[in-house]
Amino acid sequence: MPKHQLCAQRYFEDFEVGEVFVLPSRTMTDALFAAFQLASGDNHPVHYDVEYCRAHGMPHMLAHGFQVAIQTAAGAGLFPHMVEDSLKAFLEQSSRFLKPVYVGDTLYSSLTVSELAPGRSTGVLVMQSLVRNQRDETVMDGVQKYLLRKREAQ
Repeated sequence: MPKHQLCAQRYFEDFEVGEVFVLPSRTMTDALFAAFQLASGDNHPVHYDVEYCRAHGMPHMLAHGFQVAIQTAAGAGLFPHMVEDSLKAFLEQSSRFLKPVYVGDTLYSSLTVSELAPGRSTGVLVMQSLVRNQRDETVMDGVQKYLLRKREAQ
């Protein structure tokens, strides 16, 4: 099979602290809320009943935290294509939910290399995840950790 890669391959030592990977923006629609409810099985009315939400002082349906966290899925951007040959594992993910996200909000996500922890033949690449809304408010931040191979000694 011919080699078919979207990006040049990178290894642990090819990354630098401060490097930013921008992910595509996404407007949170009714359809995305319905799809997430179906996939997650979360049946609390705060996520699917707009009248329930309005009766409780919210302008529209409230996004589930995991629905916001998935906006930082590295696979939406170029990073996983860059590490096809070096990625050993997705080790860890954490999130803090700082502001509510409602139907109609547009989210802008990014991943920034915040730490590089080298080992002998591999290293842990730590990325700060960030989600901002159309008002430039941070709605979520967190951390993702990836185990990458180092280049083989030549």
